Amino acid sequence: MQTLKMIITGPFSSGKTELIQCISEIDVVSTERKITRESERIKDQTTVAMDFGRITIDEDLILYLFGTPGQKRFDFMWEVLSEGMLGFVVMVDSTRPETFREARRILETFRSYSPVPYIVAANKQDLADAWPAEDLRIVLRVESGVKVVPCVASDRESVKEVLLELLYSILELMDEGKVLG
Repeated sequence: MQTLKMIITGPFSSGKTELIQCISEIDVVSTERKITRESERIKDQTTVAMDFGRITIDEDLILYLFGTPGQKRFDFMWEVLSEGMLGFVVMVDSTRPETFREARRILETFRSYSPVPYIVAANKQDLADAWPAEDLRIVLRVESGVKVVPCVASDRESVKEVLLELLYSILELMDEGKVLG
């Protein structure tokens, strides 16, 4: 049996925990804690170390999903969690342009850890004020060969599409005999 480690990263409140909770076949191991800083109270809790979920693709393949904390003060966990990753997803809240610069910084940071496949998940595409995926590609300066996938982190089919896009990229490199991680 083969296991693949994927990282789900992105700015604070972009939908990382929700995505993992939506798709995991096990109860998600979560390090959510109450938010204490008034300036960050756009939600009640935040991830302080990681989220962990699992998906069995078939009898020979299991995906391990590790969600990173989004707040800058917890970014010391990013490199630890990236060890052994075979690909990553950068979640972006498409309705919050004030987070796009942070998303770009996170993307660049994870690219520096390891040359693995990645995609951008343009979350909240079900909302009227969401930026289109292709506009996010421009603002985040994502290369044309990298997929920017429309997403709704609370919708299981949407989450499957995001993870399958990354999985196909990983498996393609493995089939070519290229070493990952």
